[in-house]
Amino acid sequence: MAIHPQPVITKDNVEITVDGVLWVRPGFTSEEIQKTFYNIDDWTVAVLQMAMTNLRQEFGSLTLDESLTARERISSNLQDALDTLTRDWGLIVRRVEIRLIDPPDDIKSAMHKEKSAEQERRAMKLMATGRFEAAVQEKLAAIQRAEGEKEAQIMIAEGKARAIELVNEAADKHFVGNAQLLKQLEVTEISLKDNAKIILTKDGIMPTMIIGALPISHKE
Repeated sequence: MAIHPQPVITKDNVEITVDGVLWVRPGFTSEEIQKTFYNIDDWTVAVLQMAMTNLRQEFGSLTLDESLTARERISSNLQDALDTLTRDWGLIVRRVEIRLIDPPDDIKSAMHKEKSAEQERRAMKLMATGRFEAAVQEKLAAIQRAEGEKEAQIMIAEGKARAIELVNEAADKHFVGNAQLLKQLEVTEISLKDNAKIILTKDGIMPTMIIGALPISHKE
């Protein structure tokens, strides 16, 4: 049985149009059949009128926003109420379904604008979140690059320091003695140029024992 579109007023005084469908049948027992036959003249009309009355009461207890989100709850409440009220008529209400909940055009327009604004707000929020996350990642990448460059510079400096250390160690090990010998030879060369006399030992020329050019005495 169809509940034709009906105007109802919500708790916040908004007129909306609703419709629905009822599944109703007479009971099968002899007692239920007698109730249907004797207690009601036209049970189909009576059930529809009762359904519309309860439909208005149900929506009248809800705001528009609640009505738009409580379709299943309204259907369940209507089924329970109608099934109880029609027991004296020998009827069983098996199911109630609310199909249409239609607000006025101005309300729908406002709801559409609100929905569009909400969607735009969410989109902007997502964009802002994306930009923020990108900035954070870029900052982290910059920090990592800086740390990498710093570590590379430290490694280069440490490498140079180690190289200098190795050179010094090699110089101390291999060139100190040779430098001393070179200095001795230079002193010897200078002494020989001045016709100086030198001392020869079993260890060779000893510039440290250079006598120099001594005056010759007639008594020698």
